[in-house]
Amino acid sequence: MVGRSRQDSDDDVTGAGDGAARRVVRTLPFVLIVLGFVFDLTSPPSFTGSPFFSAAPLIAAPLYSLRATALTGCAASLAVVVLRAYADTGRRAEALTELATVVTVSGMALLINRVVRRSGERLASAREIAEAAQRAVLPTPAERIAGLHVAARYEAARADAFIGGDLYAVQDTPYGVRLVVGDVRGKGLGAVEAVAVVLGAFREAAETEPTLEALAQRLERALAREGVRRDSLDAVEGFTTCVLAEVPADAEVLRIVNRGHPEPLLLHSDGRLVVLAPGEPALPLGMGELGAWPDRAEEGPFPPGSTLLLYTDGLTEARDAAGEFYDPAARLRGRVFPGPDALLDALTSDVRRHTGGGATDDMALLAVGRPVRGQPDRRRTVPVVRRGGA
Repeated sequence: MVGRSRQDSDDDVTGAGDGAARRVVRTLPFVLIVLGFVFDLTSPPSFTGSPFFSAAPLIAAPLYSLRATALTGCAASLAVVVLRAYADTGRRAEALTELATVVTVSGMALLINRVVRRSGERLASAREIAEAAQRAVLPTPAERIAGLHVAARYEAARADAFIGGDLYAVQDTPYGVRLVVGDVRGKGLGAVEAVAVVLGAFREAAETEPTLEALAQRLERALAREGVRRDSLDAVEGFTTCVLAEVPADAEVLRIVNRGHPEPLLLHSDGRLVVLAPGEPALPLGMGELGAWPDRAEEGPFPPGSTLLLYTDGLTEARDAAGEFYDPAARLRGRVFPGPDALLDALTSDVRRHTGGGATDDMALLAVGRPVRGQPDRRRTVPVVRRGGA
C-alpha cells in the first residue's frame, strides 16, 4: 500500500492511456476514407470501397461536432465521385447507387450526432444536479474543527453516480466535536431522502443533546417519525446502521455509540491499531420495534498523534477477483500516516488495487486525527470518485 505519490502516478498513466486511445479513435474516419480510396484504386473493378466511405461518417457522428461530421460525409461522398470519374463509370447505375448510399448514410450520421449531443447535454445536466445534491446533503467538512484534522471521501460504486445511502457529518458542539457515519439500507432516491433525514436530525440534536445516548435516541425518533409521515421512504428504507462519536474539548478521550455499524479503527502514531468493537451489540436505528434497551456510550483514550477511522460496509465488502473481502484492520496495522488525508489517500488507492477498480457498494470514509503539539495544518480535499469514470 502506498500514498499519494503512487496514486497520482497511476492516475497519470491511466489518463495518458485513455487520451491516446481517444486520439486514435478520432482519426478513424479519416483513416477509413483513405483506406477506401486506396482499396478502390488497387482492387479489380468489381470491388468497391463504399463500405469504408459509409462507415466514416457513422464513426464520426458520436465523436465529432455536427460540422465536422458533415465535412466527413462530404469528404466520403467526394471520394466516391472522384473515383467514379477517374474510372469513367460515373453514369453507371452502380456508381449512382454507391453515391446515394454514402450520402444517405452521411445524413443518418448527422441525425445520430444530434441525438448523441442532446443526450450528452442531458447527462451533463444530470451530473450537475447530482453534484449539487452531493454538496447539499454531504457538505465538505472543514479542514480543521476544534483543533482536530478532518478528511473525508465518498466513492460511488456506479460510474457517474455521486450519492447514495452512505452518510457522514462532523460538527463542533458545546459538548465537543461530534461525528456520525452511517449507511441506509437500500438504494436510489429513497435512500437519499433517508440520508437527508438522518443528517438533518443529527445536525439539530448534536447541538442540544448533552450525551451521545440521548443523541442516538433523537435519531431513532426522527427515523420513526419520518417513516410514518413519508410513505415514499418505505419506512425510511427500513433501518440505518451508524456510529456516533464524540471528542470532548477538555480531555483526550473518545466516546462511541455503535448502532449495528462496522467497528471504527483507531490508528496510533507508532503503527498500533485498535478495533473499537462495541462491548454489547446493538440494533441499527429504525429497528426499535424489535427491542428496546438503553444506549451506552463506550469511552477510550484518543491521544495526540492518533487517528480515528470511520467507514461504511462498502469498504469491508470490497472483494478481489478471488472473492476475498477487504480487511482494513489487517491492511493498515503497522502503518504510519502523516495525517487523515494521507490515510484516506492510501486506503482508497489500496481498495482500488484490491478490487481491480470495481465495487458493488458505495463507500464513505471519515478520518479524524488529533495532532501532536506543533503539527502544521494540512491541506486536503473531499473528492467524489466515480467507479469506472474519469
